[in-house]
Amino acid sequence: MNSKERKFVSAILLAIIVLTLTDLISDYYEGSTWWHLLAEALIAVGAAAGIFFLIRDSFTLKHNLEEQLKTNEQLKVENEKWKEQSRKFIDGLSLAIDQQLSDWKLTVSEKEVAFLLLKGLSLKEIASARNTSEKTARAQSIAIYAKAGVNGRSELSAFFLEDLLVPNR
Repeated sequence: MNSKERKFVSAILLAIIVLTLTDLISDYYEGSTWWHLLAEALIAVGAAAGIFFLIRDSFTLKHNLEEQLKTNEQLKVENEKWKEQSRKFIDGLSLAIDQQLSDWKLTVSEKEVAFLLLKGLSLKEIASARNTSEKTARAQSIAIYAKAGVNGRSELSAFFLEDLLVPNR
């Protein structure tokens, strides 16, 4: 339930409380039976409980959102710090990958597709990013795999990443 809906439901419940209490007071002075007064009092208490839970949940949601935003900001800072620390290695790796793609005699378009494959984009996403058809992206990826002598995306990725991973000891 969003904020507007919570406010709307709270307003309805508040109106129920006011109307029920007004009726309860009127019925009391008119000498209504105790069970009738009790029933109306329970309606007012139930509506008040509904408002309480809506307000409590709103505060809980707000608190959780604030915590998530803080965590998100911390992760962004950590991400930027990691990028700064590893920039020279990433740039070097990128140049080394580009050199290997050149050694495989990939065309400029194939190199572009190869980098997008290594980034993990699907063929549909690659086609969209390059304003080509998915069929073209598939044909280029097959050509890349053939020129690289690998059997697919995972072997292409492993070719570049295998030695970067820390071996199990």
